[in-house]
Amino acid sequence: MDALLTDIKSCTLCEPHLSTGVRPVLSAHSQSKIIIIGQAPGRAVHQSDIPWDDPSGDNLRQWLGIDKTIFYDPEQIALVPMGFCYPGTGKSGDLPPRKECAPLWHQSLWEQMSKVKLTLLIGQYAQKYYLGKGIYSTLTETVKNYQEYLPKYFVLPHPSPRNNIWRAKNPWFDQQVLPVLKEKIHEIV
Repeated sequence: MDALLTDIKSCTLCEPHLSTGVRPVLSAHSQSKIIIIGQAPGRAVHQSDIPWDDPSGDNLRQWLGIDKTIFYDPEQIALVPMGFCYPGTGKSGDLPPRKECAPLWHQSLWEQMSKVKLTLLIGQYAQKYYLGKGIYSTLTETVKNYQEYLPKYFVLPHPSPRNNIWRAKNPWFDQQVLPVLKEKIHEIV
């Protein structure tokens, strides 16, 4: 695993497409029990080199019901984005994750992690990649039907504060989904 992580951290494949340069950000261990697959590092994470080191990470840890000690223990939780580097800013937020990373690196990572009990698919990019035609026409419907993907996957919206409007429109998420998520996490870690 150490050699693989070194290779990923040294990857420069997307450098010509990244205005802020390459800086692959992830955390994983051969003993990881949970994999969290997010979108791509944001600007703050690109600068700190710590996955989910931003308000989205604060929200995610609250959703999971765990603190930073557990969250950042790679023997408990692997933090693996769809795109390992910050993709830059577009007109309405960060650009989509680069498409090269997941096909190039994910399978090699999964082969090194034999103890995984649950994979969280956060946002539409991870859900489309891993669920393919098994997703619903909207992220809302996919998340509403999260139980269909268990026990392997747990689907979630992105925990960005920008999605607070979505949460306000979908109170069932906090009332029905988050308690089940916390229960599953606490069964594992």
